[in-house]
Amino acid sequence: MKLSINGASHEVNLPEEMPILWTLRDVLGLTGTKFGCGKALCGACTVMLDGQPIRSCSTPISAAKDKQITTIEAVSEDKVGRAIQQAWVELGVPQCGYCQSGQVVSATALLRTNSNPSDTDIDNAMSGNICRCGTYNRIRDAIKLAATKSGDAQ
Repeated sequence: MKLSINGASHEVNLPEEMPILWTLRDVLGLTGTKFGCGKALCGACTVMLDGQPIRSCSTPISAAKDKQITTIEAVSEDKVGRAIQQAWVELGVPQCGYCQSGQVVSATALLRTNSNPSDTDIDNAMSGNICRCGTYNRIRDAIKLAATKSGDAQ
């Protein structure tokens, strides 16, 4: 099966039901995407599939056929992703950091489709991304900051 990941083509010979997460981490060595719960409940494994955030722990690689997977490793390749990552650092969002790759991917997907999200838009988009450290207010503030910075760069 041919997969497109972060703009590169990868040929894999794996069972079609293998989760995208394990294809990324164990087969391709892209370890930025984290394993959390294994049941698509925590968001640590979030990647984008054709720009939409998905839970890679429960999505089979067969779902990625003829689609583009974007992982945390490639988020900074556009101005929106860079703005999200810069805002995360500027506001000191992470504590333990484990959930952050999924949080950053979800936030980037949001701002790519909604450049001026309301608090409700942010809450809805980030719902299901659990932060055990409770940095939700800083996450929301960072998304708002990134929205202003990515808009300035246009």
